[in-house]
Amino acid sequence: MKHAFVFPGQGSQFPGMGKNLYEQNETAKKLFEHANALLGFRITDIMFSGTEEELKQTKVTQPAIFLHSVIQFLTTPDLKPDMVAGHSLGEFSALIANKALSFEDGLLLVSKRAAAMQRACELNPSTMAAVLGMEDSKVEEICAGVTEGIVVAANYNCPGQLVISGSIEGVTVACEKLKAAGAKRALMLPVGGAFHSPLMEPARQELEAAIANTKFNTPTCPVYQNVDAQPYTDPVKIKQNLINQLTAPVRWTQTVQNMVADGATRFTEVGPGSVLQGLVKKIHREATTDGIN
Repeated sequence: MKHAFVFPGQGSQFPGMGKNLYEQNETAKKLFEHANALLGFRITDIMFSGTEEELKQTKVTQPAIFLHSVIQFLTTPDLKPDMVAGHSLGEFSALIANKALSFEDGLLLVSKRAAAMQRACELNPSTMAAVLGMEDSKVEEICAGVTEGIVVAANYNCPGQLVISGSIEGVTVACEKLKAAGAKRALMLPVGGAFHSPLMEPARQELEAAIANTKFNTPTCPVYQNVDAQPYTDPVKIKQNLINQLTAPVRWTQTVQNMVADGATRFTEVGPGSVLQGLVKKIHREATTDGIN
C-alpha cells in the first residue's frame, strides 16, 4: 500500500488561486514573496486578483500553477510520498516534492519553459483538440493518416479521452475524420498552441540549455515521468526526460497504471482543482483519491 502524490498542469488555474494560503500561512507568504522577487514581477497580484484572461497567458499560468502546488505541498506538514508524478507542467512540481529540484531552480525552469513555449506558439500558429469516446490506437491511426499539416496524439488522459495536437489545418482535418469514424466528440481546445507535439521543438531546444545548467539531486522517491510513464531516480535520466517531454506525449493513463502496478493505492492531488483525481478514478476505479488545495 503506497501513497502517490500527483500534481496538475495547465488548465487548473482559477482567479484567486493561492490567496487563502498566502493570508493564512506565514511560511507560504514568505515563499510567494520570494517567488515575486525571483520572477521580477508580482505574480501574486495576478493569481489573487487577476482575471481569467490574465491568468491564461502561458507565461503566467505555468508559474502560477507550479507555485500553488509546490507551496501547498511545502507548507502541509507530514507529507511523505512513496512516489510522485505530474501532468505536463506538474512534473516540475513533482520534482520539488521528491527533492530532485530546489524551489528556486524549479520556479526559474518553469518560468523559462513557459516563455519558450509562448515563443514557439507565436512562431507556428497551432492548436489542440480533445477526442472523446474512441480507442487510443484508432485515434493514433487516424492522426497518422492526415497528410495536411501536422497532428499527433499529445495527452493520454484516461481511457476514452485523448488530446491531439498540431497545426491548425492538421488538427481541423483530424477532428473531421475522427467524428466521421465514430468519436463521440472531437472538440477544439482554447489553447495558445500545439503543446507536446513536434511544433514545440524550438522550446525544447531553449529548455534543454536551461536544464543542462541546473543542479538536480537524487530524489527521495521515484518520479513517474510523462514521456514513457516509467519510474526514475537517476538525475541524469530525469533531466533528459524533462527535456523530451515538450515534444513527446503525456502518457498519463500509462503512468497511473504503472503506479498502481507498483503498489499505489492512494493518490493525493496537490494544487489547484481536482482534474487528476477524476482521471485517476477513470483509470483505476479502486484507487482512493483525495486532494490538498
